[in-house]
Amino acid sequence: MAEATELTDDERRLAELGYKQELDRSWSGFSNFAISFSIISILAGCFTTFGVGWNNGGPAAIAWGWPIISAFILVIGLCMSELVSAYPTSGGIYWWASKLGGVKAGFYTGWLNLIGLLAIDASVAYGCATFLDLTIGSFDSGYTAGDLNRIFIYFVVILVLVSLINIFSAHLLAVLNNISVWWHVFGALAVVAILWFIPNHHASVSSVFTHTVNNTGFFGGHTGGLGFLLYVLPISAILTQYTITGYDASAHLSEETHGAADTAAKGIWQSILYSAIGGWILLLTFLFAVQDEAKVTAGGGAVATIFSQALSSKWAGLILLISTAGQFFCTTACMTSTTRMLFAFSRDGAVPGSRLWSKLSDKKAPVNGVIVSAVVAVVLTLPALVKVNIGTPEAPIYVPVAFFAVVSIGVVGLYVAFAIPIYFRWKAGTSFQQGSWNLGNKWRWMAPLAVVEIIVTSIVAMFPTVATGNPFSADFTWKSVNYTPLVVVGAMALLWAFWHLSAKHWFTGPKHTVDPAVVDTFGD
Repeated sequence: MAEATELTDDERRLAELGYKQELDRSWSGFSNFAISFSIISILAGCFTTFGVGWNNGGPAAIAWGWPIISAFILVIGLCMSELVSAYPTSGGIYWWASKLGGVKAGFYTGWLNLIGLLAIDASVAYGCATFLDLTIGSFDSGYTAGDLNRIFIYFVVILVLVSLINIFSAHLLAVLNNISVWWHVFGALAVVAILWFIPNHHASVSSVFTHTVNNTGFFGGHTGGLGFLLYVLPISAILTQYTITGYDASAHLSEETHGAADTAAKGIWQSILYSAIGGWILLLTFLFAVQDEAKVTAGGGAVATIFSQALSSKWAGLILLISTAGQFFCTTACMTSTTRMLFAFSRDGAVPGSRLWSKLSDKKAPVNGVIVSAVVAVVLTLPALVKVNIGTPEAPIYVPVAFFAVVSIGVVGLYVAFAIPIYFRWKAGTSFQQGSWNLGNKWRWMAPLAVVEIIVTSIVAMFPTVATGNPFSADFTWKSVNYTPLVVVGAMALLWAFWHLSAKHWFTGPKHTVDPAVVDTFGD
């Protein structure tokens, strides 16, 4: 009993939620903010998925779409900040859904969150590998970038490196995330400065804010009419929705953060706000650096095409190097978030092999969880080895369409998982016990708005992204398919079967490792 009297406020709150302190609580509030900021990573998403925005709307879609979608995402983040303040646990979203919506809601939320995080691991690591390949090509004239087999090898090596970092030191992770924040700030500023001061020419304000592109093959490539407005243009939102995600990491790391009820809440919304502002500046800089719109479109909307137009190979290489390093930091942080969520979900027995994934090493790291997360990321990305030519036979442009599907899987999995506890918090109304950081009465309109935005963008993420991926097209090919709906529907079918045939008979939701009823006896 004497030891119990030494509980900190964080340990006491965690015990009230039913858990003893197992992970190392060594993270500051800044480190907690840093991991979400690193995972959002404007040096990753703004670079790797820029083509999604360009091909599905062009400059105008990016210039106007980013701030509009960012505002909706901030509303989602504010709703989540209120939830983490009330329930600062590593289980985060899954725990909130279980508490507010019951065991079944928690089960589905946890799995969707885990699937989304694994897909984000895969997509960010693959993006990092792609940009590493482009960077080497910029500095070595004898190197031909774009070989998908070689990029996949880089992808596997990157996953191995970030796995080792996650295995050996929680303190090192916190330090790296702190460094990552400043890398993203000063790196982004350097990119902006290079693209504004080095090129001799910049695009006009009119072209940036009014020019549109339809590079999908749908509707004859036209940028007018209902087809473009209601089908093609909405897909451009994936650029923003994918980039500004993963901020639930602040919740997953709450058991390792000091003053988590307040600092984790701020970590979520602040990481979104600052990333939204920085990302818009960065994207507008890209758009103003465009020298030839037609060539960017012919290049699949890749930012590397913009850089090669506006800069010498060495300056372009420097920008790519800055982005690649930022993406490596992002991949490391993503793996941390994923393994903490897997640890918490496994701690409650929801994942096959739970004892393995919830086991901690002497350094209090979930080693087995890190390894299995990396392996799943590799399996998810195997279809990216399939080449899809979006150019012509004479001038082929090979892109890994499957990579964009992994991006969409991450968006759908994470955001639908976010929506479930937000909906139940809204349904709970005034009976919900708010934490030290809360929305006051603003939850009344914020929560339903957040849920509607998530539903709309999740549906959009399942659209075929190129005409040859449309099953009703005469030119349909399986290698062009957006397999997001196949994975999502398949996963939901498996979860439904798993729940009804097995899990509902034994899964009881969050398991207590401390009896909350005895916490008050610990003393102050």
